[in-house]
Amino acid sequence: MKIQSSASARSLDEIALFPFDDGAIPLQRGVQLHLNGHRATCGRTRIVLAPGPEGAPDSEHVAYYGTVIRIGDLLWMWYLGQGAEQTWFQRVHLAFSRDGYKWDKPNLGLVKYKGSRDNNLVDMGDAGHIAACVVFHDPADPDESRRFKMAFEDQRYGNRFAVAFSPDGLRWTESPANPVGPWFEMSGGSKIDDMYVLAGQGGAHIPDLFRQFASHVSYDFENWSLASCLGLQRSDVAPRPRVLGGDAGEQIHLGAGLWNRGNIIIGFYGMWNGHPANDRRMTTMDLGLAFSNDGLRYREPIPNFPIVSAAEDGWAKPPRGDQLLNFPTLIQGQGFENVGDETLFWYGPWPEQKSDGVRIASWPRDRLGCFRAYMGGPLASEAEREPHIISAPIDLEGKAARLYLNLDCVHEHSSLSIEILDERLHPLPGYLRENCDAPTETGYNQLVTWGGGDAIARLSGRIRIRVDFTGVRPEDVRLYAMYLREAK
Repeated sequence: MKIQSSASARSLDEIALFPFDDGAIPLQRGVQLHLNGHRATCGRTRIVLAPGPEGAPDSEHVAYYGTVIRIGDLLWMWYLGQGAEQTWFQRVHLAFSRDGYKWDKPNLGLVKYKGSRDNNLVDMGDAGHIAACVVFHDPADPDESRRFKMAFEDQRYGNRFAVAFSPDGLRWTESPANPVGPWFEMSGGSKIDDMYVLAGQGGAHIPDLFRQFASHVSYDFENWSLASCLGLQRSDVAPRPRVLGGDAGEQIHLGAGLWNRGNIIIGFYGMWNGHPANDRRMTTMDLGLAFSNDGLRYREPIPNFPIVSAAEDGWAKPPRGDQLLNFPTLIQGQGFENVGDETLFWYGPWPEQKSDGVRIASWPRDRLGCFRAYMGGPLASEAEREPHIISAPIDLEGKAARLYLNLDCVHEHSSLSIEILDERLHPLPGYLRENCDAPTETGYNQLVTWGGGDAIARLSGRIRIRVDFTGVRPEDVRLYAMYLREAK
C-alpha cells in the first residue's frame, strides 16, 4: 500500500494516519487538533537509568545523546557515561530492558577501565571523548560486519562526524575514511528506502546561526552529502529582528530524535530559547514536536508546542546553590518505542555534564494528539456542520486491507462514521456511512467494518478515507490515529 503524502517508494504493510499529519489528512472541517504534552510533576521525574557506583565508567553522569532500538524481545540502549576522570571524557555504554523502565547494565567484559573489564562499555577502539552517537540496525545487510552502523561525534575530529560498523552492536570498527562529514552535532537518524538520514544541528544555511535542524544523507553510510537539507528553522532572521550573540533567541538544539512510522517520520527536537543576555546558563529548552513525510523537510503541527516540557523536571526539593541559574533544559536522543499499551520516549537533562540519569516520558499508545469536533465557529447552520476529515489518496495496490481506529470517549451520543471514497471524493458502493459498523468501544485498535465484512476488498484505483464525527455530542469522541493494514 502507498499513500500520496509519503515519499517512500516502497509498499507498506501498514499506513498510520495521525491527526497532526496534514499530509496524510489534508481535508478537515469542524475539527480541532489537540496535542498531549508530557510534563513531569514536581519531584516525580522517573529516572530509569542512573549513573553507576563509585569507580564505574559512568559514575559521574549519564548523558542521553544516544539511541534505543528494539532487537527481538529486548530494548537496547547505547548511552554516554562519564567516569571520575579529571578531563571531560564520555564513553559509549550499553544497557538492556524488556519494558523500557527497568534497565540492566550487562557485564560485557570488552574494555578495560581502571584495571578491570567488569563494565558495560562497548568496544570503540581508540575513540576519544564521544559527544553523541546515533545507532542504526540493518539486520538484512548482506555484510554481517555492518549490520549495526553508528554515526558519532569524536573530539579527535573536532565535531566533524564519523561512522563505525559492528556485527553485534558491541565491538565497533571505525571507517578508514573518518571523519566522513562536516561539523555536525546529531541526535537522530532514520533509513528511508535505501537512504540513510542523519538529523542534527549544523549545515551552512544561515550565516552565523548553526542551531537549526539540518540533515545529511548517504546511501552506503560512508559517502555523506557535504550539503545538508534545512528541515526546520526557529530563528530571529529577517523579517524578525536579529539578536546579538550565538546563544540568544529561538533556535533548534541538535536537530531531532526520529521515529520512522513508514509513511511519516515523527521528530522530537530541542526547543532552544536563549536569553537575550546571550548567557547560555539562562537558556530554557523544552522538546517540541515536528513531523516529516519525506524525512528531510519538517513542520510543526502547533508551533512552539512543548511535547515534553522541562518545567519542574527533577525539582524535588527547594534548590540550593546556583538556583538562579538552574533553568529547565532537556536533551533528546534517538529513542521511541511502543511497548504494550504505551508509547515511550527517553530523554535527559541538559547540559549533559549535570545529567543525573536517563528519564522517560510516556503516553497511552500512539496518543500524542487527537482530533475533536467543535460545534462553535463560523459554521453556517446545523445542517452544514458535519465535522469530518478526509485522507490523502491511498493506493491499495490490488490488496485487501483492514482499517483500525485508536479512539476514546465513544458512547451512545458520540461516535464516528467511516466511509470509503474514490480519489475524486465519490462514495464507493458497499462502503457508505450507512453501511458502516463503527467501533462502539474505546480502544487502541478497533476494527471498522461495513455490512459485517472485515476487510476492504481489492479495489481498483486510489481511495480516500472519510471519517465523520456524529451523534448528539460529536465533540466528545477523540480520534488519535487510524491504521490501514494489509489483510493477510
